[in-house]
Amino acid sequence: MSKPYVPPKVWTFEAPSGGQFASINRPVAGPTHDKPLPTGKHPLQLYSLATPNGVKVTILLEELLALGHSDAEYDAWLIRIGEGDQFGSGFVQVNPNSKIPALLDRSVEPAVRVFESGSILLYLAEKFGAFLPKDLAARTETLNWLFWQMGSAPYLGGGFGHFYVYAPEKFEYAINRFTMEAKRQLDVLDRRLAESAYLGGDAYSIADIAVWPWYGQLVRGNLYGAAEFLAVHEYTHVLRWAKAIAQRPAVQRGTRVNRTWGEEASQVAERHAASDLE
Repeated sequence: MSKPYVPPKVWTFEAPSGGQFASINRPVAGPTHDKPLPTGKHPLQLYSLATPNGVKVTILLEELLALGHSDAEYDAWLIRIGEGDQFGSGFVQVNPNSKIPALLDRSVEPAVRVFESGSILLYLAEKFGAFLPKDLAARTETLNWLFWQMGSAPYLGGGFGHFYVYAPEKFEYAINRFTMEAKRQLDVLDRRLAESAYLGGDAYSIADIAVWPWYGQLVRGNLYGAAEFLAVHEYTHVLRWAKAIAQRPAVQRGTRVNRTWGEEASQVAERHAASDLE
């Protein structure tokens, strides 16, 4: 039996701890190398990867374009986080936290940087007046669920996903702890969706766009390969909601942008025109 870990009096970073992302984890911020960001012709410049957080933004942009908001045209540049692109000097200028997605709005002067996926969704919804109710009560309920996702997803991704999939060793305590929380969160959603078609109410909104890439894809078997392990068949209302959103054409387009894995037809590494998704 191995000896229990005893934390040192002062923690120091001595070596990567292992796992898929060990080579890019570090205890300091700031750029590691000089690399300007590319710029395209459209008003909105997105720097991202098709992770759950990344596709939130491309889904919303495709939904806005589908509504006829031509000013939502965008260039989506690929940021390969496994290769450390997010630590380039240009990216850090747009997002000092070095996380995707990051957006630069050049339709205004000076250009506005927007980082954190929830902030980007709210910014775009307010800019274009779509997918966010104007009524105070409905708007507040929508934002309740948007911020619920922002606070909950770290437990799903950094907690459950990390220890169930990415950690170099499997630890029973950690997996049990975060599995319990993942199932609790699914139950929270299921109870809400038992009483409402969408998270904010009767209308599809940025709350659904934020939550679906995480929990919708989880119950559909497209995240962490954990659908059976989590017994997602128990969450019938989440499954209904997840299926309905997956059938939206803009969602299908948005999930392909900045994707470099999976079936070839699902991959569109960069998007600079609507024709790139045809």
